[in-house]
Amino acid sequence: MASETGDQRPKYQRIADDLKEAIESGEYGPGDRLPGESALAAQYEVAALTARQALKILRIEGLVETKKGAGARVIEFRPIRRHGIQRLAREQWGAGKSIWSADEERPVTIDVRVDTVAAPAHVARMLAVDENEPVCARSRRFVLSDRPVMLATSYLPLDLAEGTAIMRVDTGEGGTYARLAELGHAPTHFREEIRCRLPVAEEAEGLAMPLERPVIKVCRTAFDAGLQAVEVNEMTMDSAAYVLEYRFDA
Repeated sequence: MASETGDQRPKYQRIADDLKEAIESGEYGPGDRLPGESALAAQYEVAALTARQALKILRIEGLVETKKGAGARVIEFRPIRRHGIQRLAREQWGAGKSIWSADEERPVTIDVRVDTVAAPAHVARMLAVDENEPVCARSRRFVLSDRPVMLATSYLPLDLAEGTAIMRVDTGEGGTYARLAELGHAPTHFREEIRCRLPVAEEAEGLAMPLERPVIKVCRTAFDAGLQAVEVNEMTMDSAAYVLEYRFDA
């Protein structure tokens, strides 16, 4: 893992890149311990602080976890492969399956809270309701293998959701979309917008992740056959926990 002559990268970045290459090549596998700060400092002839910065980069990128007294180990977590198109097919939720099960077979824990809230301005525009008009808000926190991976809040018009199973913590088989179908407002068209940014403190805390690691922000709007927006779902995902996959015909 020697550096090339004339390498202009900062020393900590060079060390981090070498370690990432070793992880990707399988030299260090899931659960393996990486060389400690002292060993890296000696190998690269740098200060221990420089070696510490290199390991911090790997932690921020979600490649390693660090525990006091145990050093840095390669993370054993297998990223979730999110199937951006197939997961929303009616054959999925219409058959009583959860959207989550289209992506992942591993068991997930979902903490759910249902509230009636004043519609934020941008949500009100998408749902075509007045700003601050009461809407149903379904907030969820997804935890996989003891790791929080996603925060999500779905906003639905209150005149659709009130008095229905949508207002319950457990909406039943097929979830919210199946309940909307029973109400005559089955989602027939979706629009997703995806962007990345650094998390705010509340998001980083909820996902138990460093403030320096980006989150993936997905905003999905579901429309019924009349092109009425029936749900706006805002999702915040740990970028190190997901692979976004899209498969479709030409």
